[in-house]
Amino acid sequence: MKGLEAVHALALNCGFSHVGDLDVGTITVRTEVRDSCEENKCRAYHTNWSCPPGCGTLGECERRIRNYRRGLILQTTGMLEDSLDYESMERIALEHGKNLDTLSARIRILYPSCLMIGAGACRRCEECTYPHAPCRFPEQMLCSMEAMGMLVSEVCKDNKLPYYYGPNTLTYVGCVLLY
Repeated sequence: MKGLEAVHALALNCGFSHVGDLDVGTITVRTEVRDSCEENKCRAYHTNWSCPPGCGTLGECERRIRNYRRGLILQTTGMLEDSLDYESMERIALEHGKNLDTLSARIRILYPSCLMIGAGACRRCEECTYPHAPCRFPEQMLCSMEAMGMLVSEVCKDNKLPYYYGPNTLTYVGCVLLY
């Protein structure tokens, strides 16, 4: 390991608001989180390779996670004018995606076998090839923490990183698993 502190600094340099250490042993893969994907509230279920069922079974996702011991939790926090400020919500989501893409490109040079996990469905392609053809960019695709069965607030809490930063804030969360 080239130093978790150096990766921490790299993540902050890529634009994340908050970065915390992640002990993979604290992650509980939850059936109920994965089952909520089937409710399709985000309208991504069964539409792309990064969401269920395209991202694999919950067991397959857990096996991928358990290949690692440590990592970082990555957060992008922004301000909202009020609880209905959808324009800012979208802006923060896009910023978080950009931060993840920037870190992914940089960290894969140092840690080619790292596992980047994001927030929401992969948006790399305008139209996903799912289910008719393989993913065009499997090394760049990011599954969401929820698709992997993780309860995001629990992962943050169990690793001593806040999830809530006060009224009129919104935080998107991802992680990178390193070793």
